[in-house]
Amino acid sequence: MEALFAKGEAVGALLKARRETVAVAESSAGGLVSASLLAVPGASAYFLGGAVVYTAIAREQLLGITATDMAGMRSSSEPYALLLARSLRSRFGTSWGIAETGAAGPSGNRYGDAAGHSCLAVSGPAEAVMTLETGHGDRAANMQAFGAALLDLFEKTLAAR
Repeated sequence: MEALFAKGEAVGALLKARRETVAVAESSAGGLVSASLLAVPGASAYFLGGAVVYTAIAREQLLGITATDMAGMRSSSEPYALLLARSLRSRFGTSWGIAETGAAGPSGNRYGDAAGHSCLAVSGPAEAVMTLETGHGDRAANMQAFGAALLDLFEKTLAAR
C-alpha cells in the first residue's frame, strides 16, 4: 500500500501545482485510488469526490448513467471506462475524471473477462484509455495493481500535457 500511496502523493502534487481537480470512479479497485489520493495532506485542494461503482444500480444512482446510455456497450471495457471518467468529470465539474472497471478475482466476471482484467480511463484536457491483464486471480493483488495502473496512466497523461 505504501507504493500506492506514493503514487497518489505524486499525482496530488501535480494537481496541486496546476490547481486542477479530479473525481474518481472505481469498481474492482474498491476505493484504493481514492484512498491513495486522499492520503495526501491538503487533498481537498484537488479531490472533489469519488465513488465505488460496483453495480448497475450504483452506476445509475451515483453517476446518472442509464441503460440507454449503456446501449451497445458492456461493463469492463475501454469505452465503458471512458464513459465513467467523462460522466464523473461532467457531474463533478472537475478538471479530470478517472475511472477503473474490471474483474479482481478470484474468478472472472459475467462478461467473459478473466480475473485480473481491468480497463482504465482518464478524461480531461487530454484523454487516455488502456486495458490491464495481470494474468492471475489474487483479488487483493489485482485491486492494488488496478489502482497503481490507473494512477500511473493519470500521471503520464498529466505529464504529457
